[in-house]
Amino acid sequence: MSFYSEFHKQYEEAFPLREEVIGFLRNHFPKQGGAILDLGCGPGHYCGRFQQEGFSTMGIDLDEKMIEAARKRYPDARFECMDMNGIETITAKFDTIYSIGNVVAHITPGQLHTLLPVISKLLHPGGDWIFQIVNWDYLLTLARYTFPVKPLAGGTITFHREYEDISEELVTFHTFMQSENKLLFDERLPLYPLRSDDYLKLHSAAGFHPTGLYADFNKKEYKKDADSGAVYVFRKNALK
Repeated sequence: MSFYSEFHKQYEEAFPLREEVIGFLRNHFPKQGGAILDLGCGPGHYCGRFQQEGFSTMGIDLDEKMIEAARKRYPDARFECMDMNGIETITAKFDTIYSIGNVVAHITPGQLHTLLPVISKLLHPGGDWIFQIVNWDYLLTLARYTFPVKPLAGGTITFHREYEDISEELVTFHTFMQSENKLLFDERLPLYPLRSDDYLKLHSAAGFHPTGLYADFNKKEYKKDADSGAVYVFRKNALK
């Protein structure tokens, strides 16, 4: 069982819905209606919000607990438990596809190379593909990176995240949660770093062109050698 399953009850508190994310994403949707796909939707808060605003939304996530929570809370949106590498089975077309929360870093460069043409196929011509990820250009200069500790449940629980053994090929994502002196879970997962130039080359080969690169969802100017995060916006070429 992944830490996401064990963590689903605290997920909303640790990663609440953020209005700046809503606003950023909505700016890349059709003015009225439209179909939206969320890759790595977690408990479905963004899909649920956009569904309520009149968009047709679909969210996928590999974790059954997350999908179960999403379906229960947002019955009007569509949610499927699947790997993002398996989205070729989806037959619908979308105006915008997005992935937030560093989900893309969980797949290998080879898998991303295979996935991008599938994302392009699922998008209408001129549609946008948006993903948020850590800024590997900066983090690859470090040996280790520790996120600020998140206190949860009134401070009785602490959620810890850090990147260990950082290298060009692989990064260990270490997560653990504690309640006083009790360890609630402790897990290490592999992440696959790519520099910004690599993302740009892969997307160009798949028929996308970049329309935006920011440090965050407030559109802060991206500084590849200093910022810890990145938000990429790519548009499917209109004739594809």
